Amino acid sequence: MSEKSLAGRKALVTGGARGIGAAIAQALARAGASIMIADILEEAGNATATTIAKEGITTGFAQLDVTDDAQWERAVAKTVGTLGGYDILINNAGIEITSLISEVKAEDARRMCDVNIVGTVLGMKHAFRAMRPGGPAGKGGAVVNIASVAATIAFPAIAVYSGTKSAVDRMTRIGAMEAGKLGFGVRVNCIYPGLIPTDMGMQLANDIVKVGLAADVNAAVGSVVEQTPLGRLAEVTDIGNAAVFLCSEEARFITGVGLPVDGGMGM
Repeated sequence: MSEKSLAGRKALVTGGARGIGAAIAQALARAGASIMIADILEEAGNATATTIAKEGITTGFAQLDVTDDAQWERAVAKTVGTLGGYDILINNAGIEITSLISEVKAEDARRMCDVNIVGTVLGMKHAFRAMRPGGPAGKGGAVVNIASVAATIAFPAIAVYSGTKSAVDRMTRIGAMEAGKLGFGVRVNCIYPGLIPTDMGMQLANDIVKVGLAADVNAAVGSVVEQTPLGRLAEVTDIGNAAVFLCSEEARFITGVGLPVDGGMGM
């Protein structure tokens, strides 16, 4: 894949302030794309955008609660206005609240469904409307939804999270079918990241200890590594590189797939 495989492309990255989202944004920028960081974390989001801008990349920040239709409309309008177009959506924003099924709180389950499921489908909705013929961007594009290896394995204490990420997989495939059949010119794929030692990933490891499923954090992490044929945790750059590929012309005949970037854990 060429070094600037995304030259001229315009990307909106949700949850782009930190963690996987920031890494994907930086990978897209290195590949030549302009970047709009969208997040509820204004200070961190602006900081990530500033870091990317130092490399000579056109970028900006949009305040976005992904569960809010009106905020999506504003974020997309800002992306088109600031970047001069919009043809990549990285639907990355998500939350994970650890709980044994016997201890699940209804409000936590609803919150994960709202952010991970509703937020993802609203992202596709507004991407399709903007990118399809006659939309404010109107040149087609690529959507990459971030699912999880948790959608493919039975990992304890994250039942609701796993369910929401399985929903992301299903919505990806239906979105790809609709976009193709309706002539939108938009490809839709998803990525299943393995466990990554970001703030969210390490919080999960700590939570696994708290619910009594591991003796300590090292044991929790070690059990994941043990289940991973490549023998390590994922790195944020692994996910960023996969996103660049799925958005590039090299993937122009790929739509409706889930790409595992999990070292073989979910095979």
